Amino acid sequence: MFMVRTLCRLVAWVTCFGTAVGLGAAAQAQTLVPTGAGCSAGHAANGSGVQSVAFFYGDQVPVEPLSGFDVVVVEPDSGFDPTAQPAGCTAWFAYVSVGEVTPQRQYYAAMPKAWLAGRNAAWASNVVDQDAPGWPAFYVKRVIAPLWRKGYRGFFLDTLDSYQLIAKTDVARQRQQAGLVAVIRAIKARYPQALLMFNRGFEILPQVHDLVYAVAFESLYSGWDQTKQRYTQVLPADRDWLLAQAKIIREQYRLPVISIDYCAPGDGQCARDTVQRICKDGLVPYVADGALMTVGVGRAGICEDRAAATQP
Repeated sequence: MFMVRTLCRLVAWVTCFGTAVGLGAAAQAQTLVPTGAGCSAGHAANGSGVQSVAFFYGDQVPVEPLSGFDVVVVEPDSGFDPTAQPAGCTAWFAYVSVGEVTPQRQYYAAMPKAWLAGRNAAWASNVVDQDAPGWPAFYVKRVIAPLWRKGYRGFFLDTLDSYQLIAKTDVARQRQQAGLVAVIRAIKARYPQALLMFNRGFEILPQVHDLVYAVAFESLYSGWDQTKQRYTQVLPADRDWLLAQAKIIREQYRLPVISIDYCAPGDGQCARDTVQRICKDGLVPYVADGALMTVGVGRAGICEDRAAATQP
């Protein structure tokens, strides 16, 4: 789960992001600190590249309330234009799915049917064979390149673990993971300045962590069950496993970690309590409805500034 806060025009992303030739993802993160008037003072004080991230997948992006976040991930098929937004402290990232595709995506018709190796019934999507020859080049050309031309410089890579729905042996999983690594490297080879935020992808981080900007995961405390269409409480064992992953990411790879949790719209107590718990774990919190169709809440006004200082 995204990250910039500088007063600059979106047409000057290279300068704003500090992505001069030779800067890796870790170096980029150190440059993404607000220095202009009006940007987050707490963010600047603790030196982290990410303090607040929002995710909004609705058709009409409410720019004003979302502009309080450092980074906002939007659904690019909504028609949102990142270059049309006023200069400010918010970076607009595009949601992209790597491991799955739905027929509604423009590039779906151009994909060989042999690449569609399975189904995710809960989301009515097809699982993509990451080992398919030509898939990395196709993904860069048909998914990333059009969004780059529209002005996006950051991408939230979702469904990085969907291959587990089709890969049932160690050998099969290794082949799928190698395919994912090839996709990530292809993106960065074509667009070295692209900022890549993962949704999970734990298994491939040892190979590509130096190409990653931040890592997000979902449901640390409060989750959403898409199949049953209901909110859930996360089991302690599942939470402990996620926190162990977060510890590795933060301590070994020095990357920010974002937890996306879910509470029913209007349940302010659930949202506030969940944000506080995530902050105490030293992670970047975001809590919203299960479909991410409403503006949720982050750390602002809920967590103490010192909680953010635990981020790398």
